[in-house]
Amino acid sequence: MESTAVERTPAAGENIQLLRKSRGMSQTKLARTASVSTSLLSKIEQGIRAASPPVVAAIAEALHVSTARIYGQPFMGPSEQSDLMTKLRTVVRGYTLPKEDVPPPEELAKDLRKAGELRASTKYLELLRMLPRLLGQVTAAAMEEPGETVVWSDVADVYGCAYSVAHRLVQPDLADLVVARQTWAARQTWNPRAEAGAAWNEAGTHQSAGHYGDGLAIIDRAITGYERALRLGPATQEEVHALGSLHLRGVVLASRAKDHGATRSHVEKAKALAEQMPHDVLAHNTTFGPGNVALYELASHIELGRPDEATELSGPLIRTPPQGLRPSRIGRLCIDAARAHLAVNDHSGAEEALRQAHKVTPQMAQVHPMAREVLRVLVIHHERSKPELVTMAQRSGLMAEL
Repeated sequence: MESTAVERTPAAGENIQLLRKSRGMSQTKLARTASVSTSLLSKIEQGIRAASPPVVAAIAEALHVSTARIYGQPFMGPSEQSDLMTKLRTVVRGYTLPKEDVPPPEELAKDLRKAGELRASTKYLELLRMLPRLLGQVTAAAMEEPGETVVWSDVADVYGCAYSVAHRLVQPDLADLVVARQTWAARQTWNPRAEAGAAWNEAGTHQSAGHYGDGLAIIDRAITGYERALRLGPATQEEVHALGSLHLRGVVLASRAKDHGATRSHVEKAKALAEQMPHDVLAHNTTFGPGNVALYELASHIELGRPDEATELSGPLIRTPPQGLRPSRIGRLCIDAARAHLAVNDHSGAEEALRQAHKVTPQMAQVHPMAREVLRVLVIHHERSKPELVTMAQRSGLMAEL
């Protein structure tokens, strides 16, 4: 994260091998149980193939562990982050008992804007430092005025920031709890947008666990409920934004479930909604607009086994990022581009995309599972001839410093 990692953390393939052997399973048996090829499993364990989210999900189910157990928890040792995460857990657990006083409105508003900015910039450690106190303050403010829907919307948004931190730092149990609290706050607002935002993150917890069908069911229910609440369809930019964001979550879930029809449907509906947006807009911790739709479509090509189409789309997007996309989205674009280039054996293209990700969003690039997987494969192939790869791997905790 902020400081260079000095201890090596196991990668997905190493964790898979360790778990497999601890259960007395051969590669053949695990591959058969997870419905993946023995050749692919062997290459993942050796580190010469990246472990994609659907493959990790299938192997995790076969091993009866969580996907987080396979990905590991980088940078979560006895450190400041671990201490801060404990504080955040305490606040989330005691969500109806805030310990903080209500700050002046202008001070609270300033901190809310700062939290949103830190999330968009993927500065997770800085965000984690302020979340426990901010969650207590905004909840205390809402409880002073139980009928004030705007403040409750702020509570839901701060929980959305907390979800991002828990998700990115591979704390799935905390992410589940945060989503439950976000849903609680959203229901105090009588605001369909806030409930749509909570559903977006709830589906995300199923996505992280590899339960793509369940995530799609939540998204379909949320879309139906939101459209029913709007009656005549989305009329404002905020309504378009919320509905479009739900469809984008649907794109990821459907493509990872290898459901071509559902993927195409969500992409087409998102594109139609994006035509009503002049450019991409970040609101309530999600981004929607024509540029972000293109990013999600690119990622869906990778999941559906069309990396060549993804690489073709990625070039223009990286050279000229769409207006309104924040660092969090540009970083994710670069990581997906790296995945696509690796899949077509373009190692130099994958390295360049990763280099961009580490430049734009260093904290995201260091902890994102697919950035780490792509980097691990590149290092194994080119460690001696590519010193910059070694540096990125050390910062990501994939290699110990010499």
